[in-house]
Amino acid sequence: MLSKAKAKYIQSLSHKKVRDELQLFIAEGPKVVQEFLSSGDTSCIMLLVTQSFLETRTPRMFDSVTELIVVEPFELNKVSQLVTPHDVLGVFSQKKMTAPVLSDDLSLLLDGIRDPGNLGTIIRIADWFAIKNLVCSEDTVDCFNSKVVQASMGSLLRLNIWYGNLENYILANSNIPVYAATLEGENVFTMGRISEGLLVIGNESAGISKNILDLAKTKISIPRIGKAESLNAAVACGILLSSLTKTQLS
Repeated sequence: MLSKAKAKYIQSLSHKKVRDELQLFIAEGPKVVQEFLSSGDTSCIMLLVTQSFLETRTPRMFDSVTELIVVEPFELNKVSQLVTPHDVLGVFSQKKMTAPVLSDDLSLLLDGIRDPGNLGTIIRIADWFAIKNLVCSEDTVDCFNSKVVQASMGSLLRLNIWYGNLENYILANSNIPVYAATLEGENVFTMGRISEGLLVIGNESAGISKNILDLAKTKISIPRIGKAESLNAAVACGILLSSLTKTQLS
């Protein structure tokens, strides 16, 4: 049974301020929770499971869980942050993220990504293409937002995701070339592999802010064949990374 105090504690983690203060986040769903339990990159402070979920898992799955609580589905529904709750919810410790020390690889800079689904999908795409570092502007949505966690599908803790001032970060790494994804720029399909650089993905509606755009060495774009006004930020990110890493993956 879930006490009122613990239910309130879990619900409070829907607020970024509380997550930051406690250095915790919530993950829901069997696949995502199991990924975090086996990752070794986080500790499970509390795990809420239904009896039916418990009966279909081996006891070893819960060895690293500090507190395991069996709850009724209606109790899980009350604290779930999803529209359609699953039968398992975990409270995990946040991985310590640091300002990336760049080397001979490609990193992502996210400028004002506000949609949690977009950020989560970008994290998953970055993981697919073995991108190690994401540098996010301070107005990018929190990567520990429950919708971001859900959309990233377990990839969240395999990346170093750091928030800070993008302009200062670029200036501090002035030896690293910056590539800005824009509607007007060099055709990404005619470019070779980028082995080192910062790829900037801008806000879903406003694009990349001018001060960041002015620091870009090269503007790159995905050629438009049809009549769509623009591409979703995560979709564009996937296409760009597929092209820019193609030599490495072939």
